[in-house]
Amino acid sequence: MTIQTDKQPVKVAILDLYNGIDNEGMRGFREILERYKVKNNLNLSYQLFDVRKKVEVPGTDFDIYISSGGPGSPIDSEGTEWEKKYFNLIDKLEDHNLSATSQKKHGFFVCHSFQLMCRKYKLGDINMRKSASFGVLPVNQTHIGKHEPVFEGLADPFYAVDSRLWQVIHPNEKRFMDLGMQLLAIEKERPYIDLPRAMMAIRFSDYFFSTQFHPEADASGVKSMLLRDEKKQEVVSEHGLDKYNEMLERLEDPDKITHTQNTMIPNFLDQAVLSLQDA
Repeated sequence: MTIQTDKQPVKVAILDLYNGIDNEGMRGFREILERYKVKNNLNLSYQLFDVRKKVEVPGTDFDIYISSGGPGSPIDSEGTEWEKKYFNLIDKLEDHNLSATSQKKHGFFVCHSFQLMCRKYKLGDINMRKSASFGVLPVNQTHIGKHEPVFEGLADPFYAVDSRLWQVIHPNEKRFMDLGMQLLAIEKERPYIDLPRAMMAIRFSDYFFSTQFHPEADASGVKSMLLRDEKKQEVVSEHGLDKYNEMLERLEDPDKITHTQNTMIPNFLDQAVLSLQDA
């Protein structure tokens, strides 16, 4: 990526949907942005907004919006004050991107945000899983996903951190077609279990990208969580002890979680920053 040297400011809004719950996500986003800023010698700044707990929502004066995961039901928040403000912002950003302006607004939506956006667009069924999914799991690219620039440099399947009790399944193909959206990745096939595979990554538009997994997660943060007794029990009851031990091994592999964290969001930022400079 060639960055121009005029140090054009790049403003990023991080939308915190964790509702005050202790998490690794915010640290992951901040560290990725800090590394990206230094690596590309950018005049990049970011600001955090506590969307759910404090009902803080940014205006449309940022260039890039990163919307986090979070706890709880992506359905029960319908009609709440924070969600109305959140979707009002999304509508404004979409209107801006549909206008003639050359400077578009880019958005990346993770996990809980992915589920909220799928509900907004009616892209599939949202329901609670039989048990929580947590761990380092393979994600399969779809045929379209193999041509997605944000996935450039990733293997198929690639490995990602999954942490969710809810899921979006049964893609509504007509809605995808009508809205021009693309399903880019799905949950790993488990032939021995007769359950639908969750949608794992969607491109909503040229400027909005989303994942149901956590591309911001780093190996050390996930390892500390996996070593907690309650998380270990969760993973062992869902996947078995062998899989749990395999997940811990995967965290040591630089081609898995570390590679995903160093690749996906930086690829997205490359697209966003280059489009800002071209405008």
